[in-house]
Amino acid sequence: MRKKRNISQFLIFILAIAFMLAGCGSADNSKKAPSEETKGKTDKIIRVGYQKGNTINILKESGILEKKLEKDGYKVEWKEFSHGYGLLEGLFAGNIDFGHAADGPGIFAQASDKPLVYAGADLPNPEGVGVLVHKESGIKSIKELKGKKIGALKGGNHHYLAILALKDAGLSVDDVEWVFFKEAAEARAAFETKRIDALASYDPFLAAAEIDLNTINLTEGKDYGYPNRTFYYANVDFNKEHPELVDLILEAIDESDKWANENKPEVVKLLSKMIGIDEKIIDKAINRRKYGVDRINEEIIAAQQKQADIYYEIGLIPKKVDVSKDMPIK
Repeated sequence: MRKKRNISQFLIFILAIAFMLAGCGSADNSKKAPSEETKGKTDKIIRVGYQKGNTINILKESGILEKKLEKDGYKVEWKEFSHGYGLLEGLFAGNIDFGHAADGPGIFAQASDKPLVYAGADLPNPEGVGVLVHKESGIKSIKELKGKKIGALKGGNHHYLAILALKDAGLSVDDVEWVFFKEAAEARAAFETKRIDALASYDPFLAAAEIDLNTINLTEGKDYGYPNRTFYYANVDFNKEHPELVDLILEAIDESDKWANENKPEVVKLLSKMIGIDEKIIDKAINRRKYGVDRINEEIIAAQQKQADIYYEIGLIPKKVDVSKDMPIK
């Protein structure tokens, strides 16, 4: 009897510890990732993901979004990511509600059946990507890159531009040797030391290479039918439960973008300080673009579908995707 009583007491003790730990775990998890039931309602927190140097930085510094949300009792939590793929992973996991990333990550996500919503897009920025060669290389056209090494970040907007430029010149992706890097700085170093013949890049890294090095931009002034838009993405549940907040965020971005267009010298100082890149580089990058928000439309869908189709054709994604299923027109 005494032995049974001891076992019973032991079991009660274990159960008590288990309940206590479960309670602690729940409290901890609620701080990290609020449930769908309470997120944005009880806590009234909207979590926005951004990368250093993109347009959401301007919104973050302006305070416009906070002011718009204040009357309804919402607060904004800003979360920084080093690249677009990481930002979208945060979106899929429910760690953020809204964020900003390039076109390529969206296509890769759709090809992997990851849940997202294209909420809107930046205005086109075709001059923000390019393919550079050293002036002393003697290469003066895309056609002359046949058999040469081109550096890029695989699947990036600049990679896509280079693919379009090769096609336009009558070359295929197999007519060149691709050298893929994980970081823009790594690609720049390889180009500077001439381990690659050409560099496909994007602003502000493109502008930096153009200013610092003696280069020719082989795609400058050419129209390849590529708008080079960056997209605003929303978490599926957040978009479904709070479409009015998604609209409000886009309105706030457009408002801060209009301010940016009228105050580019201030934007240069802001982004230069934030990214740690020389002001003249930032100045070159932002003065060849116009800020603003476009809502999803047929033209945007068609351009993104073309990019997705080409990515499938050359084996960058494992299957065909219908981009329109995650690009609602309002």
